[in-house]
Amino acid sequence: MTDLLYQGTLLLNALWFGAGFWYFALKHETAAKLLIPRTARSSPIFLTMSSALPFLGGMNFALSLLAVMLLARRDLFVAPAEQSILLIAFGVAHATQFLINVPVARRGGRIGESYWDVLHGPMLFIFVGDAVMTLLNFTVVAALFA
Repeated sequence: MTDLLYQGTLLLNALWFGAGFWYFALKHETAAKLLIPRTARSSPIFLTMSSALPFLGGMNFALSLLAVMLLARRDLFVAPAEQSILLIAFGVAHATQFLINVPVARRGGRIGESYWDVLHGPMLFIFVGDAVMTLLNFTVVAALFA
């Protein structure tokens, strides 16, 4: 049962981080529109943000690739301690993304020209998704040792 949980969690990590790669690296101008208010999109900051987002997409690609490789080589990292190290790393990646957005959400999302709106639309999906993935990864770590 725990092997199925581990494999399923790896698959969800691969899909989530793969979607992050697609959105932030390949659709970086669309993603920048989530972060920069409409009134500021003619400023150089929009182009700067749009150009920087593929960096985030690249990190998502690396994490997605790691999850895919682990799924492809199920004979590696078979001990619960080994699997837990991998899931903790994935969980921390999700947790940092979630926790960075908590203060923004507590302020009420976008306020005038500042911040991005994590309480509506695609950013809410990302915010909640990272929270769910954080909990999933850490829950499966706990299950590996139960």
